[in-house]
Amino acid sequence: MPFTPTARVLAALLVACLTLAMPARGEVRSVDPDAAAAAKPAPSSSATPATPKPSTDVNADLAPVDNGAGAGSPPAQAAPPADASSQTYHKDDLIGAADGVFGKGAKGLAGIIEKILKDQGEPNGYIAGREAAAALVVGVRYGSGTLTHKVEGQRPVYWTGPSLGFDVGGDAAKVFVLVYNLYDSQDLYKRYPEVEGHAYFVGGLSATYLRRGDIAIIPIRLGVGVRLGANVGYMKFSEKSKLLPF
Repeated sequence: MPFTPTARVLAALLVACLTLAMPARGEVRSVDPDAAAAAKPAPSSSATPATPKPSTDVNADLAPVDNGAGAGSPPAQAAPPADASSQTYHKDDLIGAADGVFGKGAKGLAGIIEKILKDQGEPNGYIAGREAAAALVVGVRYGSGTLTHKVEGQRPVYWTGPSLGFDVGGDAAKVFVLVYNLYDSQDLYKRYPEVEGHAYFVGGLSATYLRRGDIAIIPIRLGVGVRLGANVGYMKFSEKSKLLPF
C-alpha cells in the first residue's frame, strides 16, 4: 500500500526519536567493583580522626602506681616484725637496776633474780623504791618508787599494804619489784593480792608473787632479823601518796 506524504513524515520522525533514545554501542561498558574500590582516593590526613569507642574493660584504665622506684629496683620489703625480746628486760638489766636499790653485790641478789626469771620469764617493767613500815606482829607498809616500763618509760608510783613482822628502817626499807604483762602503765594502779604457794628465799632476800588478772608483780625485799620470810597479803598501787593504807 503506498504511503501518503504525511505518513512518510510521521515515520521519519518516529525513527529519529528511537535513534536518539538508544545509547551508542561504544558508550556501554561494564564496571568492575574491585577496580572501582582501588580507584577510590585515600582520605585526606587532615580529616578529623574517628573518636575511639570507650572500652568496657573495668581494668583498662588502671595504670600501675609509680612508687618512685626505678624500673630495675627490687620490690619494697615489708618491715620485719618487732622482736619480742626487745619488749622485756633481761637478767643483766634487772641485776644492774636492783644493785642501785640494795647496793652492788648484795648477797643473793643475782641468785633470786635468776630463779624468778627461770620460773616466770622476763618482765616488761620494774619498780625501784623504798618502804616505811610500822608494825608489831601486824602493821602497815607505805612505799614509793619509780616504775620503769620497757615501752612507756618512767613514772612515779605509790603503794600501801599490810605487813608482818617488826619492820624498822635499814635495808628492810628497800624494795625492787618485777612487773609482768603490764601493757598500759595505768593498769598498775589497783590492788594485787598475794598468790599462795609462790615465794622465793635466797640469801638475805625474799620475794612473793602477787597477781591481778594477767598482770603479776613480784616484790623483792631484803629481810632483816625476824622480818626474813615475812610477806604481805596485798599491795595497793596509786598515782598519789595516801594516808589510809587500805
